[in-house]
Amino acid sequence: DEEKFFIKNYQFLTMKPMLYVCNVSEDEMASGNAYVEKVREYADKEGSKVVVISAKIEEELSALDEEERQMFLQDLGVTQSGLDILIKEAYELLGLRTFFTAGEKECRAWTFKNGMKAPQCAGVIHTDFEKGFIKAETYSYDDLMKYGTPLKVKEAGRVRLEGKEYVVQDGDIML
Repeated sequence: DEEKFFIKNYQFLTMKPMLYVCNVSEDEMASGNAYVEKVREYADKEGSKVVVISAKIEEELSALDEEERQMFLQDLGVTQSGLDILIKEAYELLGLRTFFTAGEKECRAWTFKNGMKAPQCAGVIHTDFEKGFIKAETYSYDDLMKYGTPLKVKEAGRVRLEGKEYVVQDGDIML
């Protein structure tokens, strides 16, 4: 542990957090196989995670619409595609989160590091926004799904004005 401090600046790959991805056949998507279990045992020893995917299934899923996709996943006995799980686990491992900006012309997702405050997140969009940040009108994605429209979220009193010390949360929608 003492030596880790001295070699930290060299950024060795062996010092980076790991995420193991196991590509399996279609039949093994839900349950895995003996090789996946060996990888899980190894990953557990070093505190890493394992994601199981089937490249063949992911290819087939990419050609389906959302309704067919959900039915296909149910038939396989899984709730999410391996690729969706891989993305979530990679974001978690890297400490990344997402906030959204929404306006009349466009809606956009922005990636930020967990723990960033509102001005820093504004700087992700443009450095001038960080310098001139005063406050942000904020509501959550969950509230938008619950109430249906930004206007109804506002009518329900769920829109907040957040200042410079606000720590942005995953799924915030900000203006």
